[in-house]
Amino acid sequence: MLDALSTIQPRSKGRAVLSSKRRGTMSALDDLHQAGCLRVLFPRGGPALDAVLINTSGGVTGGDHIALSAQVGKNSALTITTQAAERAYRAQPDETGEITTDLIVENGALLRWLPQELILFEGSRLHRNLSVNLAPTARALLVEPIVFGRVAMGETLTSIHFRDRIAINRGGTPLYIDGMFLSGDTSAHLSRMAVADGATAMASAIYIAPDAAAHLHAVRASLPPTGGASLLACDTLVVRILASDSYILRQSLIPILERLSNAPLPATWRL
Repeated sequence: MLDALSTIQPRSKGRAVLSSKRRGTMSALDDLHQAGCLRVLFPRGGPALDAVLINTSGGVTGGDHIALSAQVGKNSALTITTQAAERAYRAQPDETGEITTDLIVENGALLRWLPQELILFEGSRLHRNLSVNLAPTARALLVEPIVFGRVAMGETLTSIHFRDRIAINRGGTPLYIDGMFLSGDTSAHLSRMAVADGATAMASAIYIAPDAAAHLHAVRASLPPTGGASLLACDTLVVRILASDSYILRQSLIPILERLSNAPLPATWRL
């Protein structure tokens, strides 16, 4: 019995629920609940409310569950980022980590969802789900950067399990749905010319606002040959970038995000 109990590893659970509201010309915190390994800090800043997520467990492995729910109140602005890159570590074959994010943006509100990279390590097993529900006049800028092993450390991913899903709805109608499922020798899969041609870092950015079309030409001009941008609708701009590593990815991604957000990225991106 003691031997069996000694093999049971502790698992991290973290949950945060937060909301913003309009207060005069500023955006302010309306409600906050946090538990377990997920913490939220609020640096002093400008008219938008900035929230920095911290996973105190240092990463995600099999059996861990991280959950965030956020609501951007009417006419307020909320920027959510992370203290550092999230890391998905090696897990047991029968255990999978989970990251779930549910975001609601009310009329006249602005959400900037700007997490730093998710880094997948060899042997990792992770399911991730991002759900965004926009009111008819809500605006949003969202990015999801992913790194498949650290090139500088010579890492290759020959055995991982990664399922990722993004769903954005406006007024109950699907606006953008994307998904990815990778299992097994991911480095070999990404090396195929028709897939990623050897790229080990990627990012998807979605900008939803009335002026989306006005940014298309400038965004395309700043993209590398391994990037692309298109309009799904007159108010929905989608950008995808592939890069050889996370450093090269950031060189292209940061200027685009700063243009679309009309502001510098959160300070944590530059630490």
